[in-house]
Amino acid sequence: MAALGKIRSKGVTLIIIIGLALFAFIAEEAFRSCEGIKGEARQQVGEVLGKKINVQEFQTLIEEYSNVQKVLSGRETLTDQEQNELYDRVWQMYVTNKVIEADAEHAGMTVTDQEITDIMTQGTSPLLQQAIPIPQFYNQQTGRFDVNAVKTFLDQYEKSKNTPQAAQMEEVYQVWLFCEKQLRQNLLTQKYQNLLASCVISNKVEAELAFNDANEESEIQLATLAYSSIKDTDVKVTDEELKAKYEELKALFVLPVETRDIKYVDVQIVASATDKAGLNKSFATYQQQLATAEDPAEVVTKSASEMPYIGLPLSNTAYQNLSDTIKNLEIGTTGVFEMADDNTLNIVRLIAKQTVPDSIEFRQIQVAGKTVEESRQKADSIYNALQGGADFEELAKKYGQTGEKNWFTGNMYEHATSMNIDNRNYLEAILNGEVNATKNVELTQGNIILQVTDRRDMKEKYQAAVIKKPISFTKDTRTAYYNKFSEYVSKCQTVEDLQKNAVKYGYKVQEAKDINVSSFMYNGQMIPATHELVQIAKTREALRWLFNAKEGDLSQIYDCGDNDHYLVVALTKVHPQGYRTLEDEQVKEFVTRQVMNDKKAEKMMAKLKGVNSINAAKAKGAKISTVSQITFAANTMVQETGSFEPALSGAVAATKAGQFSKNPVKGNAGVYMFQVVKKAKRAGVKFNLNEQMSQCAQVSIQYASNFMQDLMNSAKVSDSRYLFF
Repeated sequence: MAALGKIRSKGVTLIIIIGLALFAFIAEEAFRSCEGIKGEARQQVGEVLGKKINVQEFQTLIEEYSNVQKVLSGRETLTDQEQNELYDRVWQMYVTNKVIEADAEHAGMTVTDQEITDIMTQGTSPLLQQAIPIPQFYNQQTGRFDVNAVKTFLDQYEKSKNTPQAAQMEEVYQVWLFCEKQLRQNLLTQKYQNLLASCVISNKVEAELAFNDANEESEIQLATLAYSSIKDTDVKVTDEELKAKYEELKALFVLPVETRDIKYVDVQIVASATDKAGLNKSFATYQQQLATAEDPAEVVTKSASEMPYIGLPLSNTAYQNLSDTIKNLEIGTTGVFEMADDNTLNIVRLIAKQTVPDSIEFRQIQVAGKTVEESRQKADSIYNALQGGADFEELAKKYGQTGEKNWFTGNMYEHATSMNIDNRNYLEAILNGEVNATKNVELTQGNIILQVTDRRDMKEKYQAAVIKKPISFTKDTRTAYYNKFSEYVSKCQTVEDLQKNAVKYGYKVQEAKDINVSSFMYNGQMIPATHELVQIAKTREALRWLFNAKEGDLSQIYDCGDNDHYLVVALTKVHPQGYRTLEDEQVKEFVTRQVMNDKKAEKMMAKLKGVNSINAAKAKGAKISTVSQITFAANTMVQETGSFEPALSGAVAATKAGQFSKNPVKGNAGVYMFQVVKKAKRAGVKFNLNEQMSQCAQVSIQYASNFMQDLMNSAKVSDSRYLFF
């Protein structure tokens, strides 16, 4: 009891202690929860229709699309630019698909398996070319999609499992699955667009008016008073006038995403005279070795040339910026020469020029056995049977293959970055094979019985070994550049310092405006996200810094480009999503120009008041010219002002032949009056009611196609890919 009484006497203290303990427990859990939420947010690349997109999910889509690109192009890697374009394409496809799927679902619209089957069976839909660009699924003679080729491939795919061809078949199969998915999505998009299009109709009256608007041409005598003829200093603009014009034009200044303005100093490291002398010495050795080498591949590989040697004839365009050089060379080895456009030293040994087919039809039987010897024996047996008159396809079927004919083109190998001996021997057999002759091609692990059945599109091609290396700088040169740039940056604490000290160090401060990291629709066009700051490679860390910085902040020094740039960035302005204000420099400049033009137009129109002839307008200082082929359907181009003037097109259409304009016309770049000399229908054009109604409907559909921008806006798309890619 005494103990209980003691506890009671300390009741308040205990309650406080227990309360603090409970609070600490709850706070700890809340902190963990917040950290979990933040961690989850840091793994999101964006949001569409309220659905967050995880970086792993998006990475899977990128890898899927990237693999398709590699298989179709026959290349193992993509360039940085191609990779960035792929990021944007995958993102845009994802967003577009999600937005259309959601709206189509509201309309009860789906795509059935039968619809997909019907499209593939018919083989004529443009959707097939867009979604399934796999050459082997098309008939080479008709160019049409061949569903039977797909069925044959899928059958071969099932049979190829656990065979040497399994990996290659699997690659194509994954491409097929991707393309089939794309076809389904494209069909849904088309159905959605057709639904929208069915809401747009035309009629006889509209068709007749549109035909007349497009085909009634006018010739006029034009009197022009250009706004530029009045000095800007002679026009006074008030703040009230600017505010009023801003409100009038406010819809032009909406910004769908946040953008940022910067000032920056970019220093590119270039090789010194000493660096170049050392490189030239190395190239002199390469030149001697390449000119005399029995196997040029060995010299090219040891030199670490940027251009691989695959030992096959290539189109001159495959040699990139050496295309014209290769085309004009004689057989032999060049001296060392510089290419300024990619800052490289080059040596070319042209080994052969030959005319070869760029398109070859062939068929083959792949021969494999438990051992190489067994493969050779089987191949000899098949070859002898064919020489004795056996049917190629029937013989192929005995070995679980179709023996069907396929087309091979130069593009399938000309961009290869490497070529092993087996592949080279195989391709040489195809390139050099005579029509209907059979070859037994021995490879390391087996044989291929090959027969060329057709050769087309003969082209001159070139077998050349190239040593191409950048004119690179040494470590000492790089260090000297860094020390100077680091000293400059250390003395800059503000944007003003950046500008002030630049002259002393011989640097140039540049600026870039409206940098965005989110792709967005603007005036019907897709504006891609920025992946590399000011078009310098490997500047994504600087981009991430930029969109986490505050106005006036200066960045650290970024080592970027191909390790040949130093960059420092200053954030000068943040433009938040929404309407840009009148205080925005670009907006104010535009609005001021519009107000000035309005006030100049007022003066000019007052000056032309009462003018009723071209001569009278000329007496008022107008410039006179003749303008022909004016129609209501097209904007009139005025040479004197260098501007397109839609208002002038409308005024001319409303004025009869022989008449002078009733009132001055206010345009984009000046004020105009005119005399209509004549009007006439375009020669040789006949009115076709059905055709014209169809054209009118198409025009309306084009206008209605802006629905995508509206859907995007309502989907509240956010894009944070810059944090990851």
